[in-house]
Amino acid sequence: MPDYEYIHREMAKSGVTLTLLWLEYCDQCRESGQVPYKSTQFNKYYADYVKSTKATMHIHRKPGEIMEVDWAGQTAGIIDTDTGEIIPAYVFVAALPYSGYAYVEAFLSQNQESWITAHVNAYRFFGGVTRILVPDNLKTGVEKVTKEATVINKTYQEMAEHYGTAVIPCRVRSPKDKATVEGSVGIISTWILAALRNQRFLSLRELNAAIREKLIAFLEKPFQKKDGSRTTLFAEEKLFLLPLPLKPFELAAWKIATVQYNYHISVDKQNYSVPFEYIKQKVDVRITRNVIEVFFQGNRICSHPRLYGRSNQYSTMEAHMPPDHQKYVAWNGDRFKSWAAKIGEHTSAVIRLFLESHKVEQQGYKACMALLKLADKYSVERLETACAKALSYTVQPSLKSIQAILKSGQDKLPKETPAHSSSSEFGLTRGADYYSRRDGKC
Repeated sequence: MPDYEYIHREMAKSGVTLTLLWLEYCDQCRESGQVPYKSTQFNKYYADYVKSTKATMHIHRKPGEIMEVDWAGQTAGIIDTDTGEIIPAYVFVAALPYSGYAYVEAFLSQNQESWITAHVNAYRFFGGVTRILVPDNLKTGVEKVTKEATVINKTYQEMAEHYGTAVIPCRVRSPKDKATVEGSVGIISTWILAALRNQRFLSLRELNAAIREKLIAFLEKPFQKKDGSRTTLFAEEKLFLLPLPLKPFELAAWKIATVQYNYHISVDKQNYSVPFEYIKQKVDVRITRNVIEVFFQGNRICSHPRLYGRSNQYSTMEAHMPPDHQKYVAWNGDRFKSWAAKIGEHTSAVIRLFLESHKVEQQGYKACMALLKLADKYSVERLETACAKALSYTVQPSLKSIQAILKSGQDKLPKETPAHSSSSEFGLTRGADYYSRRDGKC
């Protein structure tokens, strides 16, 4: 039988896992010529040992292993400057069991945005990340708990993955799973919230500034039964924290969108391209303050910087276009105008009209490109003539009218010239040939 008393002591050390201890046990058995237990047996007997001896009560917390989080039961308050009413402020607490170091922040809501923001700020305050995150079974963290599985809230899981930590909620009706945070909540309620009970705060910023001041004093307060403070003990624990990611997690919203025939999706009245192969497919869109990400069947297929400002802007990537659309990329308004100027004044006038007839210049590129193709098909000379004829009919000619002129050959017809009048201001003047005719009549 393995020495489970030794194994239990080793489990309290940072970085030691049951799998590692089983492998070491197997090596020892081989050296002594014994047959080791399989890992399943090894783990079961260890669980039996812990249960029979209630040894879990004596396990020391490992530095940098766990961060426990919860909302305090007691609220703070902010005075509404318009009505004088007290607005409740909910207090978030994150505690590190090893050192007792904590982070506290007040919010006006316990919604998911506040919950996620609190975690991001806590990690920034600690300067690192624990390997395990232990929340209560709040809806903002846990979707559902059953005997078979715990379903973590999608956004909460996404945040945990961003920071490289694992979410392990406390067991339902097992408050001792979160003894440290429960204890911290009570202590902090006394040290911070009760101490601030007679102060008036007109904004959340004022309240959190006062909370931070009290929090630092609480963390630096010497322990009663041992040397040091939470701050000095945290200085040791911080060495075991995982590093922060390069960028903090951004809270995201999700929506389902259908890729349109123009290979774009619409998000908040702005348009973002998607690889054209996904036209008419439904995609999942992750929306943050700065980025739009598009997923198909769980795989990210593209992302764009988020557009702000006037509605109906387009963010289009050349790689997303069908091959026959990519040729438009090299063209812009100035280049179309330069090309038209080389053909003639009438073609230039039509190009300007195409570009200026839309709210967004790019919307006229398709017509300009079609005009360019007409020059290839019929010649630049005929195009210039057709544009001139179209402009003689209307001040706002359409692409279709120019195409019709070229297709019917109207541009080849001789110009209509007005009959030459020989009359003058002095009356009718007859030529010499008139008088030479014998049958000439007046």
